[in-house]
Amino acid sequence: MAERIIEAEGIRLCTESFGDPSDPPVLLIMGTGASMLWWEEGFCRMLAEGGRFVIRYDHRDTGRSVTYEPGRPGYTGADLVADAVRVLDARGIAAAHVVGVSAGGALAQLLALDHARRVLTLVLISTSCAVPGDGDRDLPPPTEEFMRFVTTAQVDWSDADSVIDHQVAYARVLAGGRRPFDETAARGLVRRDVERADDFGAARNHDCLPDGEPPRASLSSIAVPTLVIHGTADPMFPLRHGEVLAQQIVAARLLALADAGHGIDRADWPTIVAAVLDHTGTDDVTS
Repeated sequence: MAERIIEAEGIRLCTESFGDPSDPPVLLIMGTGASMLWWEEGFCRMLAEGGRFVIRYDHRDTGRSVTYEPGRPGYTGADLVADAVRVLDARGIAAAHVVGVSAGGALAQLLALDHARRVLTLVLISTSCAVPGDGDRDLPPPTEEFMRFVTTAQVDWSDADSVIDHQVAYARVLAGGRRPFDETAARGLVRRDVERADDFGAARNHDCLPDGEPPRASLSSIAVPTLVIHGTADPMFPLRHGEVLAQQIVAARLLALADAGHGIDRADWPTIVAAVLDHTGTDDVTS
């Protein structure tokens, strides 16, 4: 296991892999604004020990991938989708099982729509419909606590300690409040993320990205087997988002995680890993 910088079309992306390259490949797509560290190493190793070749990577403006001037990213959401293809190309992988969380789940959906041949199966965690559909017009908004945090929180992006305190507090809100929150673990992860990043503040560029060209197809055109995993206490995307997403994609099923918030709680690793291994275990994949 080692980080590997890939250069594609002038774009520098930092990637890392776990497991045997001859095993079925699983590409992990994190939410925008978050580096690949949020796919925690222990989680990746569990998947690899289950017989998967696991790849995680830093989005642009996160971790050790290319960064841009704050407020002027020079790329679109569609470019982040294309970056997933660049990562697969750099590894010589024709198609992979794709797992996305939060906005990474939206990117995974768009990848399946725009580059269908590159996606074997989908796992969509803590996310919502990336393309408008008939069933999502009345989806519930984020919780009041979540909105209060994102509209009132103060942070000095030039001060690492202020950034770390802010990110830990945000992680607490995302956890949903129905389970004990492990602040020590969260603070350790955030600190590693901040200290590793070439420019941690650049991740704010993800908040002002234009979408790029919208997909021409609806989610109902996604034909690959899809597993939607959603916490019942998700404050950003309440459970109904996951339910509607599973209804929109024809070949989808829903796994609801009792009392789980937004993201991947360590307490849910065994359940999620087992579900991903089961979901991705039926295809004979060659790269």
